[in-house]
Amino acid sequence: MFAEASDRLRKLMPYDAAVWRVTDPQTGLMSAPVRAENLDESGCAVYWENELFTENVNLFRDLAGAPVPVAGLRATTRDLPARSSLYQAFMKPRGLHDELRAVLRVDGRPQGHISLFRAKGRPPFGTTEIRLVESLITPLARKLRSFARYVPQPLPDARHGPGLLLFDASGALISANDDARAHLDGLPTGPAAGAGTGLRVPAWIQSIALKARAIAEMRDRGQARVRVRTRSGQWLVCHASCLREADGTLGPSAVVIEPARTSEIVPLIVDAFELTERETEVTGCIARGLSTGQIAERLHLSPHTVRDHIKAIFEKVGVSSRGELVGKLFTEYYAPHAERGTQRVHPDA
Repeated sequence: MFAEASDRLRKLMPYDAAVWRVTDPQTGLMSAPVRAENLDESGCAVYWENELFTENVNLFRDLAGAPVPVAGLRATTRDLPARSSLYQAFMKPRGLHDELRAVLRVDGRPQGHISLFRAKGRPPFGTTEIRLVESLITPLARKLRSFARYVPQPLPDARHGPGLLLFDASGALISANDDARAHLDGLPTGPAAGAGTGLRVPAWIQSIALKARAIAEMRDRGQARVRVRTRSGQWLVCHASCLREADGTLGPSAVVIEPARTSEIVPLIVDAFELTERETEVTGCIARGLSTGQIAERLHLSPHTVRDHIKAIFEKVGVSSRGELVGKLFTEYYAPHAERGTQRVHPDA
């Protein structure tokens, strides 16, 4: 999708380099997959170090809540890009003249980021181009959100335990356990940093390690946590924290990669089917095995209204029974083969 969107957009408004990223809608942090165009991988750490520790122009976290989540560096700084540490440390050394950023969001939640760059000699991004990108935000975000509902490939028979990676203050990998190596092998391809350990660490994992350090240094807030889907369809959760030495000084950042719990994935899947808040509540009641009468009593609705909600839910999810609904939303996306078919569902359709 990113490749096709970039190809079409480039014909309407030329640019020389770009990065298209998926983000976790809960934390807004970069996840996978990531598509980079005409940029070297060595700059990933530099980019996110500036974003998390020093930058104060067009931050992604600020754009996520802005009325218009699109901004050009030159336009924001009134053609004084040197006000941006990102320009000084990342863009200028690479001959990049301007950056147009956008947060792809729908229903108030970020689903992805876009960074478009123009090289020296090209004009800066203008108002017309900002409006063009703004018009693409909702349809692209809606499409990204929808991918969570696709049935994955069969899960591997081997289930790995929590993986652990340690990063130094610069974001370089220090060490990793065997489970981490196994998890890394199954992740989507994309920009990555090489390490002395021989592992290629995805840029988004390196970024959450840096995010954890920024939080520990009180330079940032929030959670250093993302959910990601492997190439085989398994959902993982990656979370980071900055360790402290015995004397209290900050030490390495630890990133843990482990299979995601059902409760962490269901919100993504429910959101992908574009269920309303009330439909989500009804779906939760169905998953707990409540009858139509019990749902009506709990949610203070009439049985007729509950049946209307259930009909709408079935149509959106593409199922015809409660058991099929529970299986599609709560089983297919996370359970290994051995567990499938053992989920208890309410037989009342």
